[in-house]
Amino acid sequence: WLLYLGYGVLGGIGLGIGYISPVSTLIKWFPDRPGLATGLAIMGFGGGAMVASPLSRQLLSFYDPAYDPANSGSTASGPALVWLFVTLGVGYFVIMMFGVFNVRVPAPDWRPAGFDPARVADKPLVTTANVSAANAVRTRSFWLLWVVLFCNVTAGIGILEQASPMIQDFFREGGTSAVSVAAAGGFVGLLSLFNMAGRFVWSSTSDVIGRKPIYMVYLGVGMVLYLLLALVGQTATALFVLLACVILSFYGGGFAAVPAYLRDLFGTFEVGAIHGRLLTAWSAAGVAGPLIVNAFLDAQGEPGTLTAAAYRPALFTMVGVLAVGLVANLLVRPVPQRYHEPASGRDETGPGQPVTAERSGS
Repeated sequence: WLLYLGYGVLGGIGLGIGYISPVSTLIKWFPDRPGLATGLAIMGFGGGAMVASPLSRQLLSFYDPAYDPANSGSTASGPALVWLFVTLGVGYFVIMMFGVFNVRVPAPDWRPAGFDPARVADKPLVTTANVSAANAVRTRSFWLLWVVLFCNVTAGIGILEQASPMIQDFFREGGTSAVSVAAAGGFVGLLSLFNMAGRFVWSSTSDVIGRKPIYMVYLGVGMVLYLLLALVGQTATALFVLLACVILSFYGGGFAAVPAYLRDLFGTFEVGAIHGRLLTAWSAAGVAGPLIVNAFLDAQGEPGTLTAAAYRPALFTMVGVLAVGLVANLLVRPVPQRYHEPASGRDETGPGQPVTAERSGS
């Protein structure tokens, strides 16, 4: 029960706080490029697993010499696991304290050099007003965006969860796969890289083309890619890898662009709190995505012993999920004025006498 309470409940709460705080802060420092800022931060979040997983294995082998990190069947001792948690806990504490003493929000009237809020306001769906978290959850746009994120994550996590057995099963003939276990592991690592890169590249692109259009790409092009994966993915390994990698880049990009989307719709006043409420869609999708995929696969047999045909019903279902998200994104509209906060003292992006400065000097 200590593991569930400490690692699950308290660790989960800390994860959410640590995820949202720097993202909402960066949005305020980069009003001219919110997609770039959130993409950088959330790319770091996605890249953390690439560091923590191998580091954890090496630490376990350090604390328990009998443990072999290269052998998937090897199990570390209980004391080694305890010391792993202690070591990571101390390391995380030091890093988080660095953030505590260095991360600051800008002054309410601060502006980057050369930044004109009026130009931002001319873009579709971008507001210079602010909406509180309590009012945001009462708007239709918030719940439409909740559906958008839920559908994008559900589709992406469905592939991510079964990535290793999936690529082996797609190229299985006569009970033997042309893709080795080691190659499948490399494929999972490649997906992680595209997941990270998508968080930065696609989110930065949204600063140019807009948040709503970039989600049209995630969802609309994603539907086409899922169809291709289901119908022709088994014809060539390179084609399968390419399709899966682009799909996972959209999955990562959906995470990174959503804080900027919220900033466009609701302003910066309580964007962190609004982001936290919206991320319940991520939690729900983390349950729904694997359940949907596993329900189809369990009816066919054991993943890792199947063929490409066994995955098609799940992939077609994900096309339908993305279609729902696409419709929801099309229906997103500016927040009605009745939900806006009073301008005095709370409008961080609106008219006034701004202080203009370089970011590094503020």
